[in-house]
Amino acid sequence: MLLDHVEVRETDDTIDLGCGYGPIGLTLARLAPRGTSYLVDKDFVAVDFSRRNAIANGIENVEILLSNGFDQVPDRQFDLVVSNLPAKTGKEQYYLYFVDALRRLKPGGRCYVVTITGLRRFIERAFKEVFGNYAKVKQGKTYTVAMAQANG
Repeated sequence: MLLDHVEVRETDDTIDLGCGYGPIGLTLARLAPRGTSYLVDKDFVAVDFSRRNAIANGIENVEILLSNGFDQVPDRQFDLVVSNLPAKTGKEQYYLYFVDALRRLKPGGRCYVVTITGLRRFIERAFKEVFGNYAKVKQGKTYTVAMAQANG
């Protein structure tokens, strides 16, 4: 659902937090061939599979890193931060991700998340607190896609 509603420009530098085996981050890399897409996950097996999938699909404009959020990501700015947020993460961890995302976004950059619909009110409140704005992009029965933009 996230990929159906995210806006990607061909020059965007993107990061997928919690990339798993890479379906979102690798798709972003294809949609932004003149940008660089970072895929990060704290699970080394996920990182390994993302690397294998990038190679199998001939996607070269990627950096795939073992990292808990932005911890191991080089100091650079992104046009787009995306995450399929896990439902069982503490709300404090979400806030840390959002604050880090805001610090890493270029002015006008966007942060998209997909969550279970039961978290939509929390995400709205957190985005308004951290980013100063919130947009519900798409709400389904099970999942909701939300977006916030970095001011500037």
